[in-house]
Amino acid sequence: MKRALISVFHKEGIVEFASCLRELGWEIISTGGTSKILQKAGVEIIEVEDITKFPEILDGRVKTLNPYIHGGLLYRRDEPSHMETIEKMNIGPIDMVVNNLYPFEETIKRPGVTHEEIIENIDIGGPSMIRAAAKNYNDVTVIVDPKDYEIVLKELKENNETTIKTRQYLARKVFNYTAYYDTLISNYFNEIEEVIFPERLTLAYKSKEELRYGENPHQRAAFYKEVGKIEGTLAGAVQIHGKELSFNNINDANGAIDALKIFDEPTVVAVKHANPCGIGSGKDISEAYEKAYECDKESIFGGIVAANREIDEELAEKLNSIFIEIVIAPSFTEQAIKILTQKKNIRILEIKDILDDKYKELDIKKILGGVLVQNRDTILLKEELQVVTKRNPTEKEMEDLIFAWKAAKTVKSNGVVIAKDKGTIGIGLGEVNRSWAVKNAIDRSGDKIAEGVLASDGFFPFKDSIEFLNEAGIKAIIQPGGSIKDKEVIEEADKNNMAMIFTDIRHFKH
Repeated sequence: MKRALISVFHKEGIVEFASCLRELGWEIISTGGTSKILQKAGVEIIEVEDITKFPEILDGRVKTLNPYIHGGLLYRRDEPSHMETIEKMNIGPIDMVVNNLYPFEETIKRPGVTHEEIIENIDIGGPSMIRAAAKNYNDVTVIVDPKDYEIVLKELKENNETTIKTRQYLARKVFNYTAYYDTLISNYFNEIEEVIFPERLTLAYKSKEELRYGENPHQRAAFYKEVGKIEGTLAGAVQIHGKELSFNNINDANGAIDALKIFDEPTVVAVKHANPCGIGSGKDISEAYEKAYECDKESIFGGIVAANREIDEELAEKLNSIFIEIVIAPSFTEQAIKILTQKKNIRILEIKDILDDKYKELDIKKILGGVLVQNRDTILLKEELQVVTKRNPTEKEMEDLIFAWKAAKTVKSNGVVIAKDKGTIGIGLGEVNRSWAVKNAIDRSGDKIAEGVLASDGFFPFKDSIEFLNEAGIKAIIQPGGSIKDKEVIEEADKNNMAMIFTDIRHFKH
């Protein structure tokens, strides 16, 4: 007679599954809460301690860690010496394990949970048991996901056994499951020990959805969410309307949200290809949108708009006048949703805590053969700014310089931003030469450039950019400083009665 060991924390569907196994002639071994539920439902079971000849001890910490369990799981049915040992020691076979682990992930997410509670939810016997069964998948079926009950029962009813293909599929899921589980535990201990870069880096992500395709149609892709806090992120967004998001939609939308988190006042960020094409702050969200829109009326077409305040009827009408792929906000009025949903394909995403930026996760960039890992760039400015020119910026210039500096932090390097009245008017980005970025920003500013200010994400290596800016009418600049040519750059600014601030911090973004 075939035997299955069933011991699960998440018990959905387990009574029905065990009942079907009994109907198919299987014996059921069970333990703890699972055995009580099965017995109450009228399913005949054998207690684990009747197999091990040893009671549960240490408040249930030890119950399945026993040769009569692991021997029954691990012996090879095609190995004569294994069969001889099993028979000699009177160890019975275990042909199936159905198990899911203590809820460590749910426990660490629970508000107010104690360290002691977290430790008690580290499963020891379960991972050992399912790994043993998975290692011996040639002979043993192991189930950790209730979604697989139906597959297994179908094969048992048709063939009286599972196929090797199914058992290998189930074994793969086990090792994926235990690796994820162990990573959560590892990361928890790294966090309480305040270890940012451990000796061995393990990451835990859970599948959110498979995407239609990747960055290009010939690439496959999926979206995985991080474990733990996802408020204020795309992983925690609620999609109100529109077709599913693509790889590029998600990447671009993330760029918009990341940029938005820098600004506290009503702000709109418009993004195209993961870069801002317009950023505006204003007394209300509608005014902020107008500033973002006016920066680049062409590039915003087919782009993404993210707002850090509720979108109302007034702004919805403006958005509906052009083609927008995605609109993101912490909330939408009922009338705004009615207006926006007039367009069938627009995606509407609600992210309630869109300004929440209390994240400790690492910034990771994949390279061939490895990954580059760093802290997120969360520092905007150091405590003191240094005016290095003879002329100080005016109060108005200073306000715009800080806005421009925030905006420059969001664009790809080499990046510069020209801004006026808390709105971007010209953005130069992604250039290998900083003077090219400056020229592009000037060109894109057009006739709006008068009284504008400029922010640069890195220092100016030569005075040529200052010459271009002076000719264009820019009289206030904010930049990190730190070039061997700083003296020459400052002298050029003084020569043209320009104000220049050094931040002593840069914001490269590659």
